[in-house]
Amino acid sequence: MSMRYIDKDFAITSQVAPEALQGLRDAGVATIICNRPDGEAGDQPAFATVAEQAAQCGMQAHYLPVVPGRITPADVEAFAALFADARKPVVAYCRTGLRAEILWELSAGLRKGAPGGGTHES
Repeated sequence: MSMRYIDKDFAITSQVAPEALQGLRDAGVATIICNRPDGEAGDQPAFATVAEQAAQCGMQAHYLPVVPGRITPADVEAFAALFADARKPVVAYCRTGLRAEILWELSAGLRKGAPGGGTHES
């Protein structure tokens, strides 16, 4: 798992393992957002397990699963709201990090308060 910062307060990564959360916390991460639906792969830890470990590490954890190729305006708005209210920095993850990056890009206008920004379908 390697993080890639897109902004000073936002990074993406692939699937987060519960045992990696203390390292993320030690690196300063305050919040994680999971964009991967539970059960997408057999070896994927359930979000509840990740969230429980995140709480033990003093981190916030949010679940906003999206299906590849089917990100909706509601998903984008929910992502923007989660990011706005989250303790920073935030790391969002999915299988490869791509869905998290797409949500970041699509929510740019909403994060900046631009009317109607970031509500594109993908």
